[in-house]
Amino acid sequence: MDARGYQQYKQQSISSMTPGELLLLLYDELVKRSTLASIALDKQDWPVFEGALDRCTDIINYLDETLDRQYPISQDLSRMYDYFTYELSRIKAGRNKKELDRLRPMLADLRDTFRAAEKNSGGQERQP
Repeated sequence: MDARGYQQYKQQSISSMTPGELLLLLYDELVKRSTLASIALDKQDWPVFEGALDRCTDIINYLDETLDRQYPISQDLSRMYDYFTYELSRIKAGRNKKELDRLRPMLADLRDTFRAAEKNSGGQERQP
C-alpha cells in the first residue's frame, strides 16, 4: 500500500468514527504516549521523552478546548486537564519518574471511565 492510500484509509476511518470513538482514540494515544515517555525516561532518551510529554500536553489541551461548556461536568474536567498539564510540565522539567508513574494510572483510569461510558451509551451517535 502506498503512502497516499494509507493516508486516505486513515482519514476515512477517522471520518466514520462516532464522537465517543474519537474521544477514546485520543485517550488511548494519551496513555500510549505517557508509557512511551516512561520507557524513554528509563533509557535516558531525552528527545523521545520530551516529545512524548509534549504530545500528551497537546492532547490534553485539545480535550480541554473541545469541552462543551454548557454541561457542569465540563468545568470539573477542565480543572482536571489543567492539573494534568501542570503535572506533565513538572515531570518534563524534572525528568521525574516517580511523578510520571503516579500520573499514568490517572490518565488510564480517566480513559477507562470514558470507555465504560461509551460502552453504556452504545456508541449510537454516528457522525454524518
